[in-house]
Amino acid sequence: MNEASRGPIRFGSIIAKTVMYLFLILVALTCLVPFYSMFITSTHANSDIARSLLFWPGDQFMDNYDRLISTVHIWRGFANTIFITVTFTCLNLYFAALAGYGFSKYNFRFRGGLFLFVLGTMMIPGQLGIIGFYKLMNALHMLNTYWPLILTGIRDAFGIFLLKQIADSSVPNEIIESGRIDGYGELRIFHKLILPLMAPGLATLGIFSFIGKWNDFLTPMIILFNNDLQTLPVMIASVKSQFSSDFGAQYVGIVISVVPILVFFSFMSKRIISGVAAGAVKG
Repeated sequence: MNEASRGPIRFGSIIAKTVMYLFLILVALTCLVPFYSMFITSTHANSDIARSLLFWPGDQFMDNYDRLISTVHIWRGFANTIFITVTFTCLNLYFAALAGYGFSKYNFRFRGGLFLFVLGTMMIPGQLGIIGFYKLMNALHMLNTYWPLILTGIRDAFGIFLLKQIADSSVPNEIIESGRIDGYGELRIFHKLILPLMAPGLATLGIFSFIGKWNDFLTPMIILFNNDLQTLPVMIASVKSQFSSDFGAQYVGIVISVVPILVFFSFMSKRIISGVAAGAVKG
């Protein structure tokens, strides 16, 4: 191929890449603008918020914050949500990894049928079982406690499916056999050899689990009656009712709720990409 024929191809490639990058920049801006608007709005007075669209930071953040915490124990809700979310996520990761590894590497009776049953539960909306869940927790005297919010972390059909795929693709049978030859028990093999190999998948599941539980609104609202036990999403909803016309205080509450998710995602983003890629490749 001579230089004359290479020119149009190279020029077309440059045009294609330019269009692709412009499109990606547009998508990124579309995702970032709502967050930017949220942070900017939280720094302005109500009169400014109601009057016009805001583009630059203001100086009213602390005033909005003071009005918020004078009425709502927002940091109590923040601490409650941190405790519930972290505990739930740890349980979710451990038991999903244990079950996914078991389905992947152990042959037992009815394994295929049981795995299909686990996957089948993903098609049932959780809201359909909320009444039965409430009655069960009432019978176990667990209402108005954190146990119903935490113990549900031991079962996660999506997590089991994802980590089974990770185990299928990333855990060689030879490692398990070498651990047995060295005298390791099955749980020690899982803890010492398997979990490190499943780290990308655990990171991916971890952020899904963390965000899902952090944003959980329905279950805490039904299970918890004491205001001191309430989680951040429920308190944010109460902020909207108590400060119906105070948009500055509302946006400060939303900022407090969103920042931990953004920080967590920024730390885990690389792991998420590798985990999704590993889960998509089997064998």
